Amino acid sequence: KSANPQWREQFDFHYFSDRKDMLDIEVWRKDNKKHEELLGTCQVDITALPMKRTNCLELPLEQYPGSLLMLVAVSPCTGVSISDLCVCPLGDPSERQQISQRYCIKNSFRDIKDVGFLQVKVLKAVDLLAADFAGKSDPFCVLELGNDSLQTHTVYKNLNPEWNKVFTFPIKDIHDVLEVTVFDEDGDKPPDFLGKVAIPLLSV
Repeated sequence: KSANPQWREQFDFHYFSDRKDMLDIEVWRKDNKKHEELLGTCQVDITALPMKRTNCLELPLEQYPGSLLMLVAVSPCTGVSISDLCVCPLGDPSERQQISQRYCIKNSFRDIKDVGFLQVKVLKAVDLLAADFAGKSDPFCVLELGNDSLQTHTVYKNLNPEWNKVFTFPIKDIHDVLEVTVFDEDGDKPPDFLGKVAIPLLSV
């Protein structure tokens, strides 16, 4: 019931240089649980923003009245990576020794926000549900930790896909839960859910 809403929420997105450079934003309104209506859209050209500073942007909504006020900060992506199994980021003994030194007990209070890293090797899935009429699926895997999200590539026409990817996340809260979800890619339609597992960090 507001024409001037304030959300005051922060989101972290991992922006890699080989991805598209535009941040797409949509504003929606809800009448009830079922009915939704688009109130406007806008775009932010990430490459045009200066690095390592907070940019205050007032963005007019396209096609509709109103504007969106945002704070956008572009900073180097530290700790987050996607790599192949053969070039595992923490596989190098010297790098592992540096990390052990960084997180040893005597350095515990040097940076309270720097809790550690989580490295996840996504190898394969077995006997997935067939989501297509041909008795196959086009599966990909999404990993979420807090509000960080990374995903594998899609393996087409396969119920036993092998991804063999290594994902590295910075840990911001040791009480977070790693959620691993498998979806079936469905062209322009939303992906179909094929299964999910949740792993509390404290159980690792």
